[in-house]
Amino acid sequence: MKNACLIAALLLLGACGGNPDTGAPPEDGNTAGTTGALVDGGPPAGTAAAPTDAAGYIAKAGAGDLWEIESSKALLAKSGRADVKKFAQMMIDQHSQSTAKIKAAATAAGLQVAPPKLDSGQQKALDEIKGADAAAIDTVYLAHQRTAHDAALALHNAYATNGDTEALRKAAGEIVPVVEAHRTELDGLAAGR
Repeated sequence: MKNACLIAALLLLGACGGNPDTGAPPEDGNTAGTTGALVDGGPPAGTAAAPTDAAGYIAKAGAGDLWEIESSKALLAKSGRADVKKFAQMMIDQHSQSTAKIKAAATAAGLQVAPPKLDSGQQKALDEIKGADAAAIDTVYLAHQRTAHDAALALHNAYATNGDTEALRKAAGEIVPVVEAHRTELDGLAAGR
């Protein structure tokens, strides 16, 4: 019963959440999104507009990828579900690739890329995943992943459409289908497939 209440609370938090610090979302995982949660429940999904400036986009995308990588490493240490562990490894691999893609685009545009930093919502979500016991880790992780990927999709879509730097717009547009594929994969994991 305790786990069911915890799960319900996390799902509600993910559905309602926003970044309490800024009202902006976290992201893809990412503070890269306009959904403040990181995402993924980390991060709560917010309603603030996604940044259209290169520096704002790079910061949010980087934080989102960092969250995805660190939360997935935490999951791998505790999960007993092979399918969720496979997804987590894919998150580590593919979010590392999206970070590299954004860094390369920024470099091509002559922009500096600062090391990514989690926002408070992302850090809270990461702490929840790290603190979850083996019985609850998969549920907590997957709930935060959904929130984070919703935020990431919003972030990358918005920048691909309205961003101020061509090379980054192109990178964002290439990342969108990857995030959409992750959301589809999450649907399957939640359904137990």
